[in-house]
Amino acid sequence: AVGLPGQQRVLATDYPPAYPPMAVEAAAAGSRMIRLAASRSRPPVFLTDLADDVGAHLVPMGSAGAKIAAVVTGEVDAYIHAGGQYEWDSAAPVAVATATGLHASRIDGSALKYNEADPRLPDLLVCRRDLAPRLLAALRRHSG
Repeated sequence: AVGLPGQQRVLATDYPPAYPPMAVEAAAAGSRMIRLAASRSRPPVFLTDLADDVGAHLVPMGSAGAKIAAVVTGEVDAYIHAGGQYEWDSAAPVAVATATGLHASRIDGSALKYNEADPRLPDLLVCRRDLAPRLLAALRRHSG
């Protein structure tokens, strides 16, 4: 479960939220612009170039949990993190995202692995399923 106290809401795997629509702002504008959640303090070095490549708009926001929850609720379409974090920063939000039907992987497309001896998770991508091939291709071009 992921608690969103500011919204007085809990997102959980027992009753996962419905698959999110395209980000509200993009849908209202009739646009296919992707909204990418971005770290305010540590965005990946390549994120601006990747965003330009795929025609995305960066949306700065707080914690990894908040960014993944924003993908789950449809506030944004994707979250890319490449600066390393601990498993506990994303484990519950990723569980809710996958229960919702979203794509979650490492930025190279490989499976996320939790409950490892080393609790560091180097990177992740959480996004709408329809965007995963496009974002993974862009990540191959930009993430080095």
